[in-house]
Amino acid sequence: MKRKWMNACFLVCAALLAAACTGVPRRERDQEQLDRYLRYAGPPVDHVTYLGHYDNWQSVSPYQLVLWTNINDAYLITVAPPCENLQFAQRVALTNTASTISTHFDAVLVHGWRCMITEIRPIDYLRLRQDRREERAQQKAEAGQRDEAGQKP
Repeated sequence: MKRKWMNACFLVCAALLAAACTGVPRRERDQEQLDRYLRYAGPPVDHVTYLGHYDNWQSVSPYQLVLWTNINDAYLITVAPPCENLQFAQRVALTNTASTISTHFDAVLVHGWRCMITEIRPIDYLRLRQDRREERAQQKAEAGQRDEAGQKP
């Protein structure tokens, strides 16, 4: 009986440890993505008008998400605390009036929480994508140069 209890405790501890370790890379990745979006974010705007639906969204911090209203238009949306589990949401909804999302009036709805929108910043998503393509091409070229240098005596 004591052995079963020890095994059960060991399994619970191992599961907790594994769960704790998995959060570290996500935080780092989210922070890198947030920093990238912030580099391309413009000044705050009062509202965004869109066609009644959004194409995609991505949580980048406990209180921020990126919302794509179409393939090229992205917005960094900040919500007021408390907004529990925005980073772990599978779905979000947005309130709007006549296909317009307004700061201090509309909210992000997640897990039963109504998270008031405090800031909307447009992201120059076309420029971000172009810069990423150029970075990848440069990295590929540098990797090719290293391979050539390593092959020659």
